[in-house]
Amino acid sequence: MRGEARGREAVRLRSGDGGVRLDSFLAQELGRGRAHARQLILGGLVEVGGELAVRPSALVPRDVAVTVAPGPQADRLEQVAAPRVLFDDPHLVVVDKPAGVVVHPAPGHQGPTLVDSLGQIGGRWAARGGAERPGIVHRLDKGTSGLLVLARTDEAHEALSLQLRERTMGREYWAMVVGAFIEERGRVDAAVGRDPKRPRRMAVTAEGRSAATEFYVIERLPQHTALRLRLLSGRTHQIRVHLAYIGRPVVGDGLYSAHGGVATRPALHAAMLHLRHPVSGSEMVFCSPLPPDLRQLRSDLGAAGEAVWPWQETAGAIW
Repeated sequence: MRGEARGREAVRLRSGDGGVRLDSFLAQELGRGRAHARQLILGGLVEVGGELAVRPSALVPRDVAVTVAPGPQADRLEQVAAPRVLFDDPHLVVVDKPAGVVVHPAPGHQGPTLVDSLGQIGGRWAARGGAERPGIVHRLDKGTSGLLVLARTDEAHEALSLQLRERTMGREYWAMVVGAFIEERGRVDAAVGRDPKRPRRMAVTAEGRSAATEFYVIERLPQHTALRLRLLSGRTHQIRVHLAYIGRPVVGDGLYSAHGGVATRPALHAAMLHLRHPVSGSEMVFCSPLPPDLRQLRSDLGAAGEAVWPWQETAGAIW
């Protein structure tokens, strides 16, 4: 039996065949990450067979009731609101992630993540990405808003991951950058790897992995430019690194430039996602409009009227 935390009621689950780690069992049953499950256990909110659970690694016996009680810790973990869902079927979900939300647990981040909000969407999630990344096919940086696809089944996860590797899944971004361009379009081909001097950063480096980004000018402001960007590879921080490398850093990106004070987060938005449905094979395109904070940023930087927007406004169209 499966349950979800609703209001102030406890959630009762049964262990089925048993022999599974408690944190892994809770993560799967609640549709959350294993880090969330560990916090529930260590917060004294989980009972196994009527006894308080204290070890996330404990194995759950066969057909024993597991109870998750509501409490302050559970309330804290509910603080990440479920993202806006653009499409949902038994195989995949497409969501619009707000800026400021980390996608999945990672070293150095202790707070709630997008994974912690998946229980609010409901349903099962693919386990192929690991216990702490249920359903996660790809990611966006914490400060980046926009479109993500999540997998409900391992088969869908494998098919969508293959599209990413083969570059048949299209991903396009809107960005506001510092400075002007003479050209209307261009391409950055530069390998991206870990910065040897600053491990928290990525950098263009000869030892990195090949990476390519196409850019198109869509709006020229007095001291800034709005770009349409197309990923031809999927390296960590690729767009931010490539734009900083050519001297046109993303506005608000304090990690890769000295222009972080203009905005509260990098002015980068995942505006379009194009994929094939992993079961039907149908071509699907999803578009996300520019969020309010980036619309305000345009105005603050001297833009007049509505943003130039090269993507269709309707989300979830099937070709």
